[in-house]
Amino acid sequence: MVDIFDEVEEDLRAERAEKLLKKYAWLIIAVAVAIIAAAAGWQLWGRWQRQQDAAAATTYVAAQNAVEQAGAARTDTIASLDRLAVTAPEGYKTLARLRAAGLKADAGDLPGAIALWNAVAADSSADRLLRDLASLLATQRELDHGDPAQLEARLKPLAEPGNAWSALAQEQLAMLDLRQGKVDDARKKLRMLSIDIDAPSGVRARAAALLAGLGPQDTK
Repeated sequence: MVDIFDEVEEDLRAERAEKLLKKYAWLIIAVAVAIIAAAAGWQLWGRWQRQQDAAAATTYVAAQNAVEQAGAARTDTIASLDRLAVTAPEGYKTLARLRAAGLKADAGDLPGAIALWNAVAADSSADRLLRDLASLLATQRELDHGDPAQLEARLKPLAEPGNAWSALAQEQLAMLDLRQGKVDDARKKLRMLSIDIDAPSGVRARAAALLAGLGPQDTK
């Protein structure tokens, strides 16, 4: 008897399953089609993204080669980088803006260069390392004429221990002190830089040379 009841229950389950399948077949098919379409779309998007990256890399390398061959910033090269900064994927967009800013500065267009550096520094989608570099480069070009308080406010976070550009930012802060006549403050920063084993050797050497050029500290 147990076997008969089991068979009846199994038949009922099969019948219910068949009814549910007939009732919701369209939904199952729609879900399957959506999954396949999503997978295909993702593959197409990935291929398109790779093509965009390759095109951006080609344009960026071509611009670099043009600068090296010409030996100077050319208007068409800067224009090419400006276009790349608008159309390229995020990584190359940032690199293009930084390179274009450097070329504009070398060509005498300092306002245009600073505008690009500031744009990168303010771009939350850009890599933090490159944002800090852009901020450092902008302050470097404004160090002899920019507002001291604003420059100091931008440089201090970059000079914090652990920042990749800490030594260079400290060097700029020392130069800013000298510009304002704060010689003792500059000496202190330069002395610390000259013995900082974590600072690049070039920064240590420049700090030591500047320190020597300032002469002995007046203790009176």
